[in-house]
Amino acid sequence: MNFTKKQFLRIIFLFVFSLSFSQAAKSDSLRGKFTYLLQYKPNTLAKDYIVKELFSLQVSDSRAFFISENKLKFDSLFMAKYNVDKGHIDLTNIPVSKSNFLIIQTNENSQYYEPVGMTLLSYNSPVINNWKLINETKIINSIACKKAEVRYKGRDWIAWYSTDIPLPYGPNKFSGLPGLIVKITDKTGDYDFELVKSVPNLNLKGKVVNVTGRHYQNAKLVTKKELVQARTSFKENVKFQMESMGTVFSQDQKERQRINEKDQKGYNPIELED
Repeated sequence: MNFTKKQFLRIIFLFVFSLSFSQAAKSDSLRGKFTYLLQYKPNTLAKDYIVKELFSLQVSDSRAFFISENKLKFDSLFMAKYNVDKGHIDLTNIPVSKSNFLIIQTNENSQYYEPVGMTLLSYNSPVINNWKLINETKIINSIACKKAEVRYKGRDWIAWYSTDIPLPYGPNKFSGLPGLIVKITDKTGDYDFELVKSVPNLNLKGKVVNVTGRHYQNAKLVTKKELVQARTSFKENVKFQMESMGTVFSQDQKERQRINEKDQKGYNPIELED
């Protein structure tokens, strides 16, 4: 069959998105909007390879949304194209994120969301409560910060937070400090989040969080282990379904798969422990 993997995934993708974009999301008034730059080393066997991506932290009255800025741009551009022609949506030049997740932080927990195939899965993590506050200060990007340290999921982290911004949130699942986290780095230097942009409160008046409901509504609650297993099974099933329909993978595709498997030997996730 003249049916590529990309075409197969695109059909699934458009079907899911045409349904999910029609869902209405709860409106959260925007109280803070911050942009973080994540720099990380995804593989321990290639220490010179550094991935960079921007993330948005949007704070409402009772919760905060942490998501890739490219995913937000994708939502906006996809919706614009969808409204023009629902039958034909050109995905060319629409940004793609390497981070296909959303984290919603509250005072009680952090909820992780990730779509796997046509199912949105979610698992819960308690708020970090073992922070060690250090009597040390630093100015970062013109913001007065205080130091804190924590061991979380197998990594030792150094955080710099600002009580001048009294929001108990930060990038990823990092929250629970008496001020916004401005910068947090694990001691190996493999992962680093830094605040690079914030929107003045005056510019937020009347605005709401722009994370669409498809990223978190009607999610199936699972454990982290179950989510990882589902992700792996989905990838294997897609390849099996394509081969059963007659798709033949070229030698180049097989070689890329072999290289990817080799890369996994040095896989360097942000969380080293469950």
